[in-house]
Amino acid sequence: MRNTAKITTAVLAAGALTFGLTACGSDKDSASSDTSGPLVVAASPTPHAEILDYVKKNLAKKAGLDLEVKEFTDYVTPNTATEDGSVGANYFQNQPYLDDFNKKNGTHIVPVVTVHLEPLGLYSHKVKSADALKSGATIAVPNDSVNEARALKLLAANGIITLKDGVGNEATPADITKNPKNLKFKELEAAQTPRSLDDVDAAVINGNYAIEADLKPAKDALVLESAQNNPYGNFLAVKKGNEDDPRVKKLAKLLTSPEVKKFIEDKYAGSVIPSF
Repeated sequence: MRNTAKITTAVLAAGALTFGLTACGSDKDSASSDTSGPLVVAASPTPHAEILDYVKKNLAKKAGLDLEVKEFTDYVTPNTATEDGSVGANYFQNQPYLDDFNKKNGTHIVPVVTVHLEPLGLYSHKVKSADALKSGATIAVPNDSVNEARALKLLAANGIITLKDGVGNEATPADITKNPKNLKFKELEAAQTPRSLDDVDAAVINGNYAIEADLKPAKDALVLESAQNNPYGNFLAVKKGNEDDPRVKKLAKLLTSPEVKKFIEDKYAGSVIPSF
């Protein structure tokens, strides 16, 4: 049994309202204020917490690292908890998402080391190829701005739609210039997209949520992001100023070790790709 604290989205939402960003600067029982204590890391359950659990069980003790993993099921609370010191680090996000989050929330989270890529994919319970999507089909996409743009760019890269020239990480369906199949888009919280597969014709799903739903991105996706020159690698992150915490440096080294690379390759078989 894993020694991991599991936190539900409902509890997180309530907690976020309680401590919010107003707690920034508070040093009361901060998980990051005492570098002699355990390093508490907020992580999405799959694959992030699984990778951290591997490190905890197999590598941390020898490296002199006391590691505690807390699982979060949303994409907001890990950053707010890192900002206010409730946790010492997080591992769940990519650079475009973090840039957008810091800008919108006034947080000061910075990356430490990139560990892996989870290719975004288009999945369906109703068709076996993207070409088989019918006219007027409904596609579920993540509703946060960065992942929605990423989803639309995935569809555009595979010729399903065409986006306005130069559109970046804030693309929305309003930026679609050609939509030959008159596709409709249903915006959902990223975690909900796998559950929508019985209700929509297809869904663009983040790699971690696809794996949690027993989908195999390398095998089951109708179309899948290319790993080459992909800016969406997931990294270990901390609040600015904590990059030199010796515990963080130890974890960064372990997360980019040959042992972790082999673990990722063996366990996820191409659905999660090491980025180091």
